[in-house]
Amino acid sequence: MFLFRPLPDGLKRCDASVMAASVFGVGSFRWASGTAGSLAALPLALVLPGPWIKLAGAALAFALGMASIPKIEKVEHDSRIVVIDEVCGQLIALMAARNGNLPDFLAAFLLFRLFDIWKPWPARHFDRNVPGAFGVMMDDVVAGIFAALVLLGIHIVVPSW
Repeated sequence: MFLFRPLPDGLKRCDASVMAASVFGVGSFRWASGTAGSLAALPLALVLPGPWIKLAGAALAFALGMASIPKIEKVEHDSRIVVIDEVCGQLIALMAARNGNLPDFLAAFLLFRLFDIWKPWPARHFDRNVPGAFGVMMDDVVAGIFAALVLLGIHIVVPSW
């Protein structure tokens, strides 16, 4: 289909690992699958009240990623269909967003995407040097932490934001 990329040979859409790692197919979008994965975290963040519950959601996404990515890694390293890492990192970034505050959600989203694409150290280290599911997940965890810290800094510098 025009909107979705084909799965690598040996993977099936209905496989539980593929469903989890691709966040129910969101990672199969042909264009900007990472951005689509980050967007998939936004409605989840709206229903998860408070930063600690968002952290629990990120921990659950991390665990799902660690469990589901190895099967995909056997077929294709750091496959573009894997977006559970974006959900995890985006939830970490959204920990700094105040519930119901649209500018905070937008800033957390944009900051996470910036750090996820830029991959400053140590995110770049995890992305390039740490194999398997841990490396795939950790570069997004680091990007989420950086985004959250910048958003918290904005809250301190501009309290009325």
